[in-house]
Amino acid sequence: MVRPETVLPARPGLLGSAFDDLGVRLGPDGGTLRVWSGHADAMQMLVFDDVDLDWATETVTMVPLGDGVFEATSALLRPGARYAIRVGGPLGPGNTFNPQTLLVEPYARGLVSGNFGDWRAVVVEGGFDWGTSTKPRVPLDKTVIYEGHVKGLTKRHPFIPPALHGTYAGLAHPAMIDHFLSLGITSVELLPIHAFATEPRLLQLGLTNYWGYNSLNFFTPHAAYATAASRAEGPEAVLREFKGMVKLLHEAGLEVILDVVYNHTAEEGIGGPRTSLRGIDNRSYYRQTDDGAYIDETGCGNAVDTSTDAAARLVLDSLRYWANDVQIDGFRFDLAVTLGRDERHSFTPEHPLLQAIRDDAELADVKLIAEPWDVGMGGWQTGNFGDGWQEWNDRYRDRVRNFWLSDIDYARRADTAPVGIGGFATRLAGSSNTFSEERGPLASINFVTAHDGFTLRDLVSYDVKHNLGNGEQNRDGADTNRSFNHGAEGRTDDERVLATRRKAMRNLMGTLLVSAGIPMITAGDEMGRTQRGNNNAYCHDSALTWLSWDLAPWQRDLFAHTQRLLQIRRDNPALRPRRFARLGERIPSASVMQWFDEKGRTMSSDAFNDPAHRTLQYLATSTPEHEDLNQILLVVHGTEAPADIVLPALDDDAGTAYVSLWSSADEAPTPGGERFAPGETVSLAGASMRLFRVE
Repeated sequence: MVRPETVLPARPGLLGSAFDDLGVRLGPDGGTLRVWSGHADAMQMLVFDDVDLDWATETVTMVPLGDGVFEATSALLRPGARYAIRVGGPLGPGNTFNPQTLLVEPYARGLVSGNFGDWRAVVVEGGFDWGTSTKPRVPLDKTVIYEGHVKGLTKRHPFIPPALHGTYAGLAHPAMIDHFLSLGITSVELLPIHAFATEPRLLQLGLTNYWGYNSLNFFTPHAAYATAASRAEGPEAVLREFKGMVKLLHEAGLEVILDVVYNHTAEEGIGGPRTSLRGIDNRSYYRQTDDGAYIDETGCGNAVDTSTDAAARLVLDSLRYWANDVQIDGFRFDLAVTLGRDERHSFTPEHPLLQAIRDDAELADVKLIAEPWDVGMGGWQTGNFGDGWQEWNDRYRDRVRNFWLSDIDYARRADTAPVGIGGFATRLAGSSNTFSEERGPLASINFVTAHDGFTLRDLVSYDVKHNLGNGEQNRDGADTNRSFNHGAEGRTDDERVLATRRKAMRNLMGTLLVSAGIPMITAGDEMGRTQRGNNNAYCHDSALTWLSWDLAPWQRDLFAHTQRLLQIRRDNPALRPRRFARLGERIPSASVMQWFDEKGRTMSSDAFNDPAHRTLQYLATSTPEHEDLNQILLVVHGTEAPADIVLPALDDDAGTAYVSLWSSADEAPTPGGERFAPGETVSLAGASMRLFRVE
């Protein structure tokens, strides 16, 4: 992935030498700790006993070096040493210094805890033998992302040893690698693995923060996902296990992408835990008004203030560490709009941090994926992150759900759909109305489901959320899901309803995997996983959220459909263009698109927007650059009545036949290969899709 030239250079302060070498640097005679605070006037480093975390064996006054940097050196600061800092400073609005509070320095590579909220940093050497392992560097047009949870993926897997269930090592077990490879995905995107804590509110309810969007520290892997043996050995072993997972996945050709949470921390709002940044320099690290009140752009109590050089550099240094020391292939930035807010708290794609991330030489081959929204003013920014970034495309998600679910629900009630097929077609073809021509279709991360919201199975099985188990009287979670239960809410024995739901799942998965852009599958959707209607299961570490590998026949069929679709996507470059086509021009690696109605005639603009015309034939022809010429025909039928369609004519040099590849009407995928001539009539089941290749 080549980064374009930067438009505006990052501010010198962000990349300035004052922020170099923060954290612990080891030497032959011990270690040196450097910590930045723009408002502190005193700082101490404490080294603790290896067993008793309350026994400080050494206290060292840290020396101010200028530019806000404090330094201390100790022979006791060796690999495995437990340490903390104390920070003193002036009183006043925005400052929350307390020289008695033990704090974790922000660049710590390891953490241990004796009690809730009582953390010690640990010196980690970080050595690891990568052998011949290298990053797979999967091209964007061939990337298929699989979003999953470290624990949930393997906790119940029958072929993984119990000691590895729910662990980093378990994720790299041959049984999981076989699942990834046999399915056909290229990149495993993991929900947060930075060390995190459960909010006190959840603990009081007897719940836990399962997803992990509550970071304690940006450099430390979450210890609870390591094996018991690694945890017993300590943070060095935890990091080694994590690196071992990355190494084995890379050797299998699989990328590792991390979901990273830099927009807020586990310190929550004022009055919440004070574990690190709040005690070091609250005014510099968190967004706040002049009187010290927090500006919460995240809905989590605080927002990291990346308009300050120190906070922005902390994020950049964390990314460099994971991308290089830990060999991570990409990052999905949670609530990325918060990271791009300036000193006036307004989003700008020219934000120095966003530009520094995009242009940094140490991140040159790293995939950068933005969740392009937060909850602040002007927080919805889909399409606005600029060159070098990919974005979660919520417009794609909503339109695809509408077309296959809520529109059909509406049509059952009103005898007509609310809209035509035009908006759906735009999403299918790469969302050119959202992403600029320069960025192209690969700027779009297409998804129908994600970790938050309904699973694919629940999307077709529930009209409303069922979140009572979350302890908030069903108030949490999205109320607008664009879902459709197809005639019964939740579990049912009605085979007609169940069959219609299965076809709806195939339509949704099929649309995702034949659309232009980068597809993201949520773990378990390929097997019809359910969360029993809970669309916000962040607080459940249980069988509700762990993948079940005990599959019914229909679930194995859905898995086979997903396998087949991913193979078809690999084999047909017309389905994965790198650029948007331009009328009358030859654009390398674009797909030239032709649109036909059910009679095989060129689709009129009126028909695109007519609710009575929800049948579309989409002929895509690749423009060869690195692969052979390829042409596919996708037929989409968006009403529940069966239909006969006439296959469109072909140019003389294009081919002579349409060869069947896949149909969403089939309970199990068929071998395909049936040939049809242009102009021939083909019957389609109600609300279904069929895919052909031109030969």
